[in-house]
Amino acid sequence: MAFLPKDLSVLAYANGFTLWHYTTADLHTQVRVSGYFNAAGHMLRVGDMLLANTDTDGTPAAGLLVVASNTAGIVDLSDLTPVGASDTD
Repeated sequence: MAFLPKDLSVLAYANGFTLWHYTTADLHTQVRVSGYFNAAGHMLRVGDMLLANTDTDGTPAAGLLVVASNTAGIVDLSDLTPVGASDTD
């Protein structure tokens, strides 16, 4: 699939920092690839964080991504840091 702008939303904004939420049926390994978020490059800044829900139609993964670079409209995010990945009970 591809980035869908309708699935990206702002959760909070302060002091030049934005916390985003993104949900997608794409795998987190696809979402974090350089260029996936290029269509939102005019909004995403280095250091912004995205809470992500990925692979929503398969084996869901949730976590945190950070905008690592945004140069000349090419957006690259960090690897997904999982959130809530373990439940031992």
